[in-house]
Amino acid sequence: MREAEVSLWARVRDRVAASDPGLLRLAAGSRTAGSIALTLAVLAVLGSPVTHLVAGAIASMVASFAIREKQRPRQAVTLALGLAVALVSVSLAALLNTRVVAGDVFFVVLIFCAVYSRRFGDRGYALGLIGFQIYFMSLFVGATAATLPGLYAVLAIAFGCSALVRFVIVYETPAGILQRLREAFRVRLAQLVSAQMELLDAGPDEADKALETVREGTARLHETAMMIQGRLEEGTADESVARLVQRRIAGAEIAAERLGLLLLSARSAERTSTLTLHLPGAPVPSGGELPVRDRATDMLRRDLGALRMLVLRPVGEGGTAMSHLRNRLLGYRDEENLPSASAPVQDVFRGIGEAARAVMGLRVALDGPQDESDDSPATTRSREELDAESAAIEGAEEGEREEKEVPAGLRRPTTRAAVQVSVGSALAIVGGEFLSSQRWYWAVLTCWIVFINTASTGEIVVKGYRRLLGTVLGVVAGIVLAGLVGPHTWTALGMVLLFAFAMFYTAPLSYTLMSFFVTAALGLLYTLLHRYSWEVLVLRVEETALGAACGIIAAALVLPVHTDRRTNDLLVTVLRRLSEVTGAAVEQLSGGPGDDLLDRARDLDRALGDLRSATQPLTHPITPMRTRRNTAEYLVALLETCAYHARSLAATAELLPTHPSIAADPRLRQACARITHNISVISAHVTGEHCDDAVETGPSIASMLEDAAPGSPRYGRITDRVLRHLQRLDEAVLGLARPLEVPVPEPGR
Repeated sequence: MREAEVSLWARVRDRVAASDPGLLRLAAGSRTAGSIALTLAVLAVLGSPVTHLVAGAIASMVASFAIREKQRPRQAVTLALGLAVALVSVSLAALLNTRVVAGDVFFVVLIFCAVYSRRFGDRGYALGLIGFQIYFMSLFVGATAATLPGLYAVLAIAFGCSALVRFVIVYETPAGILQRLREAFRVRLAQLVSAQMELLDAGPDEADKALETVREGTARLHETAMMIQGRLEEGTADESVARLVQRRIAGAEIAAERLGLLLLSARSAERTSTLTLHLPGAPVPSGGELPVRDRATDMLRRDLGALRMLVLRPVGEGGTAMSHLRNRLLGYRDEENLPSASAPVQDVFRGIGEAARAVMGLRVALDGPQDESDDSPATTRSREELDAESAAIEGAEEGEREEKEVPAGLRRPTTRAAVQVSVGSALAIVGGEFLSSQRWYWAVLTCWIVFINTASTGEIVVKGYRRLLGTVLGVVAGIVLAGLVGPHTWTALGMVLLFAFAMFYTAPLSYTLMSFFVTAALGLLYTLLHRYSWEVLVLRVEETALGAACGIIAAALVLPVHTDRRTNDLLVTVLRRLSEVTGAAVEQLSGGPGDDLLDRARDLDRALGDLRSATQPLTHPITPMRTRRNTAEYLVALLETCAYHARSLAATAELLPTHPSIAADPRLRQACARITHNISVISAHVTGEHCDDAVETGPSIASMLEDAAPGSPRYGRITDRVLRHLQRLDEAVLGLARPLEVPVPEPGR
């Protein structure tokens, strides 16, 4: 019974770790709700009125979520500066309370400064946000010069409680966050292997659904790898450890993605395009099942389960049985250990062997040396390779990185956004006054919010739509809850705490859900202030719609950045990063100097993530242009395919010091030259330069493999694998040309 309880708890823990990598959302929600609860408790002990309770709840919430810096000393400094900014903001709001015109003008100036301050990094972002939100809080509670002393005390208590919760109660360190992220990566890797097992066994009617689960698992694993990348510098002891963990995480991610591709190929009659793993809705090739269900395929199912167990089992558990299992999987890296089966099925066994090696490398990097007493020769060889790679990584020097060009003047994103949101807020103030002289600031708040983390008119439209939808649903919930709670102050405050937690827990998942919880919480706060009525909540919807409309108008008419222009700019950035990674990897594989290839590959991943976010207005379900949506999804999927092969090339190139069999093969440069040329042609076409240039076509890069020595194993030579990645990359880049209307020569010309 005890073992069953432990097993159940382990499964629950794994599910939580996988759904919330690093427990970042749980920590954010707990930190905010805890800060509000502690603030309310202190104010209640002091006998503060309800107005101060509401002000304290808002102030502590702002003090908690505004801080985004990762280093604790910097967080403390920003929090202290934030208190000073909050005191100034509430003072000006109270003094300008009776001066309508001057107060409105100052509010617009404050909004401009708050947005412009984002150019100064996380601290500028936090101070600007605190200044705006505290001014809004002052309007909400009706701050006056007479109430300032009490509000000063409330702000001091709120910021103090926020600091206590952040630095003592919900204690987080960069190393601890990184450790939880690594645990999430492990669980998500196991979940991806489980999804691949389901794909292997799925019948024709279930195959497409199983493939979609594999796609989701692959994307979630990549998301966690990128989160780890962002935490390595602060969460590791030194740069060499960070580079080693980065290399092992990248290796495990690539091995898992390759295994999924090999499984797809095993299900079909021919080699599967990598695009199938990245294009939403793409069917399983041949729609079918494994061609033969024999002893080899039964072994395949067994070994996929063993790989999953190897990923999940903690270090030190399992004893001899786990060692035997690990030795068997690593043995598939040797040709003589492969079972008799068709070539595609044998490729899957090879993929399992490579995945097991990646898992072992990840364990050594994260958990230190392990017991080697039961190692087989294949396991010993894998350990020696990993040790040699680790030594090469520790001895590598970081190459010089190019400086990023920052636009100046009104072309700077923060300056442009500050002008846009100021104009939109001015419109919202005027329109809001017509709707209500007492609640006009709701329109300004919505206008401000739709500009946060958006960079194009299309993104603002989508965010405004989501904000309005969440607000309407929240108003309905607010009406019901206000009727149930009635005059029960502490019940209402308890529900506000619950909604505050849900607000920040769901924020990264759904902006609509976050808006719902915000509006429902505000309905309860209105009830506490005895300002609740049906008319007030309807007015909330009207002000929200007005604010969203003003934001959209300002974004469309004032220094507009159209979605097409932004996506084109980001597409060019992705193509440039792709060319850099490919060129640098091939140069290193061909005997050139070393470079920080995995960092370059992660720069490509980040640029692709920005492009994926920017295309959301084009791929959103409300988009009426279906053809355009399909084209955007296809292009992003092709670029994800390119990024996978570029990551694989970068990871392979970093093995150069440990694999002298990678020769300075002239075929590599020859293959890379055409790819980088075609990327340059596509980039020039997107930017409007040399639009008549055509991409180059020629003999398949795969044909170069015919020069390999007779009898060499299919995946035994690293050069063979590199050329296959280049082949897939060449095909994907050519695939980009047609939807972007880049001229492609006719076959035979």
